[in-house]
Amino acid sequence: MKQYIVGLGEALWDCLPEGKKIGGAPANFAFHVGQFGYESIAISAVGNDKLGEETLEELKKKNINHLIPIVDYPTGTVQVMLDDAGIPTYEIKEGVAWDNIPFTQEMEEIAKNCRTVCFGSLAQRSSISRNTIQKFLDATPKDCLKIFDINLRQNFYNENIIRSSLKQCNILKINDEELVAIGRIFGYPGLDMENKCWLLIGKYNLDMLVLTCGVNGSYVFAPNSMSFQKTPIVDVADTVGAGDSFTGTFTAAILAGKCITEAHSLAVQASAYVCTQNGAMPILPKELIEKAK
Repeated sequence: MKQYIVGLGEALWDCLPEGKKIGGAPANFAFHVGQFGYESIAISAVGNDKLGEETLEELKKKNINHLIPIVDYPTGTVQVMLDDAGIPTYEIKEGVAWDNIPFTQEMEEIAKNCRTVCFGSLAQRSSISRNTIQKFLDATPKDCLKIFDINLRQNFYNENIIRSSLKQCNILKINDEELVAIGRIFGYPGLDMENKCWLLIGKYNLDMLVLTCGVNGSYVFAPNSMSFQKTPIVDVADTVGAGDSFTGTFTAAILAGKCITEAHSLAVQASAYVCTQNGAMPILPKELIEKAK
């Protein structure tokens, strides 16, 4: 049986200053994991419209395997605005196709043969997609690696969604701003950054917690260890998709049997490279891909 690496959630178009580019964490994650030779697949939904057609065409062009049903809602778009440092802010349209991902028999079969799944909070803003994500997670094997890339956006999250997702994952990926928000929501704002991370690992029995802090570096916490990597200084084109390339590379390296420190280093290198390119899905350098195998 095939063992799939799945990106599950929103499929959308990032409307950037230089034009629109296909995006959404699941497709970005699936694209990057697939570069390392894994059987990756993006699961979402698109509308019966021109953007939906273009989504499926673009995924085929980029050789991204996908299970993306067509539903009676418009294909998702995000207006991305970049500041002078290339840092994005997002205006995410509501009531779109990826808010209405149906749970199908084909999806259940993929879940049963899933080696790793990466999901976030954004696609859980609607009850239909949230139920689909929950059913998918419930259908995965016991040893499936479940990565909750929390991805807090606008006001599209709440305490119940976050707690439920933390209970179902074994790796949490979060950034420093999201960690502050979680501390506020969960009622421990006074703790410093590291102690919040250790608390979350203990409370939710996590195997790892990945914390990214922008230019201030990144950390990987595990029950008996911690890795820190500086953020490389690069000429930034934009940071769209950099986090997904980090997650995809880290996942690929961990699956290949690399230790946490080595996987972390490779993830940082991939993310830094993506920041030097326009858009979320550049081809990674061959030497980096070889190092992760």
